[in-house]
Amino acid sequence: MGAGDRLEVLIRRCYAGLDADQVRAEVLARLPGVLTVDAAFFATVDPATVLFTSAYADEPLRAATEQFLTNEFGQDDVNKFAVLAGGPEPVRSLGQATRGEWASSPRYVEVMRPLGLGDELRAALLSNGRCWGVLCLHREDADSGFSDSEIQLVRRLAPHLAEALRRALRTHPAEPDSVARVGPGVVVLDEAFRVESVTAEAEYWLEEIGAVGELPVAVRAVAARRHVDGQTARLKVKTRRGEWLELQASELGEHGRTAVVIEPVPAAELGSLLLELHGLTPAQRRVTELLLRGYSTRQIVERLCLSPHTVQEHVRASYDKVGVGSRRELVSVLLRGSASRG
Repeated sequence: MGAGDRLEVLIRRCYAGLDADQVRAEVLARLPGVLTVDAAFFATVDPATVLFTSAYADEPLRAATEQFLTNEFGQDDVNKFAVLAGGPEPVRSLGQATRGEWASSPRYVEVMRPLGLGDELRAALLSNGRCWGVLCLHREDADSGFSDSEIQLVRRLAPHLAEALRRALRTHPAEPDSVARVGPGVVVLDEAFRVESVTAEAEYWLEEIGAVGELPVAVRAVAARRHVDGQTARLKVKTRRGEWLELQASELGEHGRTAVVIEPVPAAELGSLLLELHGLTPAQRRVTELLLRGYSTRQIVERLCLSPHTVQEHVRASYDKVGVGSRRELVSVLLRGSASRG
């Protein structure tokens, strides 16, 4: 089987109903059969902030996680994930961004070169205009980097990976009886992002969103963003039970300490995120948001200056994508968190 055939297999696997961990496993297992990869970083992100909600890094990258976070959120550099996500070209190599002058990148000089790594190929994984994850591929230090054909290959793959991650987040929430009744928790970090204290509620949520025994990358990412911006930072992340949490990081007194509040988010407060998860276009989201607020078809027509036919087309498309057949079912799924038929 050639590289092109292996790529097609990987693309098909993106539509196999995989969860995020399974998507990552497929990518890391199958990509080396398509192009040379010496180390890889794969993360899911909050589409509103492009902050990491989960992440996996091969060695030797894993040992340099804190350095990468510092660079990503605190240094001027090329190919930042948030810039790729919001720009015209979501996939770029370090060689492209620096015109072959890798040493002009602080990330290369301070992190990658000491690890024996050379060129880097970064991709913001976009579906329906939103970023659902990021991928970073590395080559061992060498004179040559990723070729144009290899970059085009990742460009072809990236939207399919994004779609797989979006679909993975669309899984139905846990039944109310199985959801733990746990309130907000607080984690206090020192200036080096080491845990100073953690409440019992926070311990529970940390276990729900990360590996036992280590601080989840979502907490480190939101704390790093707060540290850089000097303002409150937020992100949303889904737990293994299907509950949504908001992490909010803010300054705590002096000496660079950070308090991260972790609390459940009711489905009714998730807003446009749930519509994006179901793949609604911006036009469909505008109509559906008014529908959920109780507007009639006539009122939506007047508010958005659309024809009744166009409004009905958007409503039908929304029903199909969410997997419901009526306004009542739509409200039940998107505002109350109940499972849909599809």
